[in-house]
Amino acid sequence: MKLSTDRILTTHVGSLPRSQAVTDGVFAIEQGKDVDQEQHCKEVARAVIDVVERQVASGVDAVSDGEMSKLSYATYIKYRISGFDGDSPRRAPADLEDYPTFLERLAATGGTPTYKRPQCVGPIEVIDMEPCNEDTSNFRAAVDLHEPVDAFMNAASPGVIALFQPDSYYNDHEQYLGALADAMRAEYEAIVDAGFILQLDSPDLGLGRHMMFKGQPDAEYERLANLHVEALNHAVRNIDADQMRLHICWGNYEGPHTHDAPMSQVLPIALKAKPQALLFESANPRHAHEWATFAEADIPDDKVLIPGVIDTTTHFIEHPELIAERIERFANIVGRERVIAGTDCGFSTFAGYAGIDPEIAYGKLASLAEGARLASERLW
Repeated sequence: MKLSTDRILTTHVGSLPRSQAVTDGVFAIEQGKDVDQEQHCKEVARAVIDVVERQVASGVDAVSDGEMSKLSYATYIKYRISGFDGDSPRRAPADLEDYPTFLERLAATGGTPTYKRPQCVGPIEVIDMEPCNEDTSNFRAAVDLHEPVDAFMNAASPGVIALFQPDSYYNDHEQYLGALADAMRAEYEAIVDAGFILQLDSPDLGLGRHMMFKGQPDAEYERLANLHVEALNHAVRNIDADQMRLHICWGNYEGPHTHDAPMSQVLPIALKAKPQALLFESANPRHAHEWATFAEADIPDDKVLIPGVIDTTTHFIEHPELIAERIERFANIVGRERVIAGTDCGFSTFAGYAGIDPEIAYGKLASLAEGARLASERLW
């Protein structure tokens, strides 16, 4: 991956607002309706071209395809690997359970996904690589046209698949993770083979603490989270570390977040993962202070930090000076060449829910680029 050799580079976590045509198409497919597949594929390809163009115009260096083809960043896998069907009970984060009136409000305003989260009900194996190949082909066309500095593509980690799609077949969490890792390996390697940086989305390491592992003692959460990292490392064993980045977060929603695991607990686990770069939340009010954790941590010399220096759950457009300040804090910890400016999370975690107005999302990215420019002037 491209590093900040002569200026601070910019990127983001991945998802961006989808067009109405793309949103309608992915929901129609989800609901089993008749869909003109050829027309839908054209809409997705056109949307990828447009979203890459907007990222480049906003000053983003390492761009994504915006996850245009995916309904959500974790459930899309049911079209690519076998064993998933039906739906599963919703498990609210522990912080929202403490504030039930807010949980109801979030659901009423569309903040709670209504699409199906299938369970694992059978053996897991690769069934169709064509959706992944279409994604890489669409992205390659857009990247070749608009020529960004770098390009990455998202893929769900074994752990986040397990987080949102519980197992009712293997009845053994470690075996379930192993099956997911073996099946997802093909997608991971296909993304890298297509010439893109692989971003593994692993909010299970943070969000999992107050969802999947809520009520568990700290020692058990840490044991299970380490199992998730081991499964991920097994899946990417054939990929070089510098071709990968890992995203962790505590849930991309505006809420209390009073049950979030502290970064001091999450970071040692996340640093065991093979990917060279680590993307994490550091702009929102619950975690902005935790830059100090990185100052105190023993961060390996080969790791690259991609802190979120803009929030993705509010419509405030952060001032470039504040963004520069946040960038400089991390540059002073690990060195300017090992910092890339990022976002806390994605701007459209699932289709049809742009928590942030699309125009403001790109306004935030433009401010990110300006903040990186200011930080670069001071750091070089």
